[in-house]
Amino acid sequence: LVALALVATASVHGAPIRKRIAQVISDSTTKWEAACDAAGGGTQCNQVAVASFGTLLAAPGPCEQQDAADNMVDLAKTLSNNADMITFAQIFAQQPRNSPTSQSVPYCQSAPRNAELNGLFQCQFQGDNPTTFVGGIAVGGNGTIPFGMSAPVNPAGSCPANPSGPIADGSQLVDLTQNPGVGGTTASNDTTGGSNSTSTVATPSPTPSSGSLNSNCGEDPTESTTMAASNAAASAVPSSTGGNFKLANGQNAQKLNAQFATLTATSPCTGGTNACVDGAFAQCVGGTYVTQSCGSGLICAALPLVNSAGTSITCTTNSDALARIAATGAQGGLTG
Repeated sequence: LVALALVATASVHGAPIRKRIAQVISDSTTKWEAACDAAGGGTQCNQVAVASFGTLLAAPGPCEQQDAADNMVDLAKTLSNNADMITFAQIFAQQPRNSPTSQSVPYCQSAPRNAELNGLFQCQFQGDNPTTFVGGIAVGGNGTIPFGMSAPVNPAGSCPANPSGPIADGSQLVDLTQNPGVGGTTASNDTTGGSNSTSTVATPSPTPSSGSLNSNCGEDPTESTTMAASNAAASAVPSSTGGNFKLANGQNAQKLNAQFATLTATSPCTGGTNACVDGAFAQCVGGTYVTQSCGSGLICAALPLVNSAGTSITCTTNSDALARIAATGAQGGLTG
C-alpha cells in the first residue's frame, strides 16, 4: 500500500504550489476493527470501521471524525466496555486528517458524546503549515484552537497521544503509540450527552460523481474525498417515500456502479466530485481523476444507505457490497 499520496497543483504566474497531504485511511481503524471482531462485534465492526476512516478525508466537517470515534466507543460499551476498542477509538480521534492544501486541518468546536474522548483532538501531519489552516485561516481564527482550550496547540501540530509535535506525513498514529495520552483508558458508561445506540450504523454518504460538493466546511474544493466514504449527499435519483427508499437506494447504487464501470483515469470530471475508477476511490482534481487504492481485498463501490434515502461511496469487500445491495431488494448485483 502506498502510505503517502501527494497531489501537486502547478503554480500559475508565480502562485504557490498547493500540495495535498493524504494517507491510507483504512489503516487507521484496522486495529480497532480487529479488537471489535475479537470482542464479538460481528458485522458492525466493519461497518463502523469503514464509516469512521472515511471521516479522515478532506471533505467531511471538522467534527465528523470525533462523531465517528464516539460511534466506536458506543459499540465498545455494548461489548462489555471493551478496553482495547476504547483505547483504539481514542487514538483514532487524534489521527491527522487529509489536508487538501498542505495547511493544518481545523479542529472540532463541540464536545464529544463520550467522556472517554474529552480533551482529545487530531494531530497534524508534519507537512501541514503550522501557522495557516485550511481556508487560509491564521492561528487564532475560528477552528484553529481545539474545543475547550483557550490558546493554540503547543507545540503546533501535536495532540495528547503525540505531545512532541506533528507526525510524519501519511503515517498512522496507532502504529506509533498505544497510549492515547489521557489519564486512564478504562471505559465507563458515562457520556457527555447524546445516545449510545449503535444497533444501526450510520455511514457517511458521499457525493456521486455527477454531483457537486457542498459540505466542505471551508476546505479547499480541489479534494472532496480520497478513498472511502465522504460527506453527505442525496442519491442522484429521487427515492420513493416511506420504507420504499430502501429499494430505490439499492437501484440508485447500482446505477452509480454502472456509471463508474465506464470511467477511466482519463475521463473528464468536475472538480469536487468523486467516483470509483478501476476499483479505486477517485477524486476529481483540476478536471482529472486522482485515484487511491482501497487496500488489499477491498473495492470501491456505491452502496445504499440503510436508514435514509441516499447512497454512499466507500471501500468495502465485494461480498459486502453485493449483500448490501441485495438486502434492499434490488436485483442484478453491483450494476443492476
